[in-house]
Amino acid sequence: MPERRRVRVTGTVQGVGFRPFVYRHAVALGLSGFVRNDSEGVLIEIEGRGSSLDELCRLLTDAPPPLARVTGVRATTTRAGGSAEGFRIIASAPEGRPDAPVSIDTATCDACLAEVADPADRRYRYPFTNCTDCGPRYTIVTAVPYDRPATTMAGFTMCGACQAEYDDPADRRFHAQPNACPTCGPTPRLCLPDGTTTDVGDGALRGAARLLGGGRTVAVKGLGGFHLATDATDPEAVATLRRRKARDDKPFAVLVADLTGARALCDLDDAAAAALCSPGRPIVVAAKRSGTPVAPGVAPGLPDLGVMLPYTALHHLLLVAVGRPLVLTSGNASDEPIAHTDDDAVARLGPLCDALLTHDRPIHIRCDDSVVRGTGGPVQVLRRSRGMAPEPLALPRPARRPLLAVGAELKSTVAVAKGTTVTLSHHIGDLEHLAAHRSFVQAIDHLCHLAGVRPEVVVHDLHPEYLSTKLAVDLDLPTVAVQHHHAHIAACLAEHGRTGPVLGVAFDGTGLGPDGSLWGGELLVADLDGYERVGHLAPAPLPGGTSAIREPWRMAVAWTHVALGSASAEGAGAALADDPAKGAAVAALAARDTTPTTTSAGRLFDAVAALLGVRGRVTYEAQAAIELEALARTRPLAGAATYPVDRRWDGTTLVLDPGPLVATVIAERDAGTAPADIAAGFHEGLGRATAAAAAELAGRHGLSTVALSGGVFQNARLTAVVVGALAATGLEVLTHHRVPCNDGGISLGQAAVAAGA
Repeated sequence: MPERRRVRVTGTVQGVGFRPFVYRHAVALGLSGFVRNDSEGVLIEIEGRGSSLDELCRLLTDAPPPLARVTGVRATTTRAGGSAEGFRIIASAPEGRPDAPVSIDTATCDACLAEVADPADRRYRYPFTNCTDCGPRYTIVTAVPYDRPATTMAGFTMCGACQAEYDDPADRRFHAQPNACPTCGPTPRLCLPDGTTTDVGDGALRGAARLLGGGRTVAVKGLGGFHLATDATDPEAVATLRRRKARDDKPFAVLVADLTGARALCDLDDAAAAALCSPGRPIVVAAKRSGTPVAPGVAPGLPDLGVMLPYTALHHLLLVAVGRPLVLTSGNASDEPIAHTDDDAVARLGPLCDALLTHDRPIHIRCDDSVVRGTGGPVQVLRRSRGMAPEPLALPRPARRPLLAVGAELKSTVAVAKGTTVTLSHHIGDLEHLAAHRSFVQAIDHLCHLAGVRPEVVVHDLHPEYLSTKLAVDLDLPTVAVQHHHAHIAACLAEHGRTGPVLGVAFDGTGLGPDGSLWGGELLVADLDGYERVGHLAPAPLPGGTSAIREPWRMAVAWTHVALGSASAEGAGAALADDPAKGAAVAALAARDTTPTTTSAGRLFDAVAALLGVRGRVTYEAQAAIELEALARTRPLAGAATYPVDRRWDGTTLVLDPGPLVATVIAERDAGTAPADIAAGFHEGLGRATAAAAAELAGRHGLSTVALSGGVFQNARLTAVVVGALAATGLEVLTHHRVPCNDGGISLGQAAVAAGA
C-alpha cells in the first residue's frame, strides 16, 4: 500500500537548485507527487513505498545541494491517493508572508567557466554564464518565492535553447532562474565616462581589457555594484586611481586569477586559502610576500595585502586578457556607498575613470565585497557582505516579537529577527554620508520585505545623535535602546549560541555610556538580559572631540598629560603639532577639568602610534592602530617586553591605568629603543594586563568564560596576547569568526538583547 507524505523544508533552499535536486531523487526512487517553492521555503508532496519516502527525507537532510542550508525537515503522513501522475515541479505559491531565506551570491562554478573558455560552446566568452550551482541571487532578487519573475532577470525572455535547459531535469540549468546566453541574456557595454556607448558584446570586454592593459582605470559592473579597476603592477596607474578617488592611504584589494596567483603575492595558510576559494569569494587580507610585482601604492606602509579571486565570468575574462593582477576597489569616492546603477555610476564614477564596462542586468540591492583576515587560525571576518549576507544566523533565544535592529553609526549593518532566526544585512557603510544613509533605508526595506518581517519593535544604540538612532525614533514603533558595548558582547554570545553570563571585554574606538561619558575600554559582566560595568581603562582627555580621532597626535598629548603631567604634555604638543601654538592649546585642553574624557582603547592605540612617529594624522578609520600593529608584527610574539599597566579599585570597579605604560613608551623612545620593539612591548603590556584583569574579575563573579569583542580586537597581535594569557588560566575564550567584532556586528548584538524584550 503506497504512503503519502507532506514534507516542509526550511532554510536557505530557494535559488540553490533544491527543487531540481528533489525532482531527480524522487524520480530515481519511483515516487510521485510534486515540489514547489512557497513563502516558507520548499513544500514537497510525495507518494510511494515507505522505504523510498524515508530515503528521500534522509537525502534532504544529509546530502542537500552544495549551496543549500537546511534548517528543518518536517514530514507529516497524509492519505495516499494512489496517483500515477509521476513527479513534477509546479509553480511557486507566493501566498503568506515570506519566511524563506534568500541565497547568497556565489562565484561562477568550474563547469560554467569551462563553457566560457570553450570556443565550440554557445556560451564562449559570455560573461553572464551561470547555472543552478552558481551566479547572482541576493543582489538580483526582488521578492520571494525565488523565481525568475521575482528577479531583475524578469525582463530577459529565455531563447529556445535556454528554455530547453531550464525545462530538462537532466540538465544542470534545470530551473536555474538567472539562466541566459548571448542570444537572450544581458549584454556587456563599454562606455565613455559620460555614458556614451563605444562598444557592446565581446568587443566591450576586449576594449576594457586593452584599457586596463594600458594603465587606464575602468569602472566595472559586478554582482553587487561597480568597482574601479586598474593594473595593480603599474605604480603610475595606482597613483592616478588614488588621486581620483581621494583615497590617500587606505589599501586597495587585488584581483588575481587563481590560488597560485594569490600565493605568489601573500602567505596564505589553509584556512585563508579555503576562505579565498569559497563560493562567497571574499577579499582575504594576509601577509604580503617580499618581491611581489604589486605596486607599493596598493597597500602603502602595510605588511598585509588584500587579495581576491574572480567571482564572475566577466572578471575571469578581463584577467585572462590583461595577464596581470588588477586593483579592484569599491566604485565610490572616499567612503560613500558603491555605485550600483548605471546612472549613478556615470555621475559619481565618470570623473574617476577612463571608461565604464557595464551591462543591462539591473542590480536590485548594492552589496560590497566581504573582507576576512587570515590570522593563523580560523579567519576573522572584518566585513560581512557579498557572498556572506544575507545568510541567516540562529538566535540563542527566540525573539518574542518581530524586530528590527538598526546598528550603530560606522560600518553600519541592520538586522531583522523573528522566532529563532536573525538576518543581517550586507555592509552598508558609515552613515555620516547622505548616500550611505539612503542605502541604509533601502537595506531596511529590502531586508524586511525578503524576510517577511513587520517589526513590532526597533532596537538602537544609546547615542541620540547616531543617524540610526534618529531613524529608529522616527519609525513610530516601540523602541529598545542597547548600550554599545553590551551589544558588542551580546553579538559575540549570539555568534556562539550562548546567552551568558560571561566576563566581556569590549575594546573599541568609542561608544556612549549610560552615564553620558565616552566608553571604549570596558570589562562587563554580561548576559543577553543586561550587564554590569566591573572594570574599565582609566579615562584620558579627548582634546578637540572628534578632531582627536582624526589627529592621533592630540591623544598623544592627552596621554602624556595623564602619564607625566602638564609640562611633559606641553613638550609633546610642541614636538608633535605642526604649529607650536596649536600644540600648546591642545596641551592646555588636556589639563582642563572640563575637557571630555574617554576610556577608549582605540584612542590609546592612536596615542602610542603618534608618540612613536607612526601616524600623527589619519586618512581612514583606525589607520594609526593598524600601522602600529604592523610595526609590532615585525618582532616575534615570544620574548617581547611587557610594559607596565597599573590597576586600582574604584569601589567594586577595577580600573586599568595605562599611564605607566605610556610613560615607558616615552622613556624607551627617548632612550633610542627601536620603535618596533616599543610597539611590541606596548601590545604585550596592554594584552597581559587586560587578560589578568579579566581573569580576576571572572573569578570574583564566578564566571568561567571570557568574550572578546569591539573593533580593537581586529588587532591580531593584541588578540593573540590576550587569548594566550587567558587560556593559560583555564578560562574559555570566545572570539568572533562569523560576524565582525567591529561595529558591523552591533545589529546582531542589539537583536540578541532585544529578543527577550
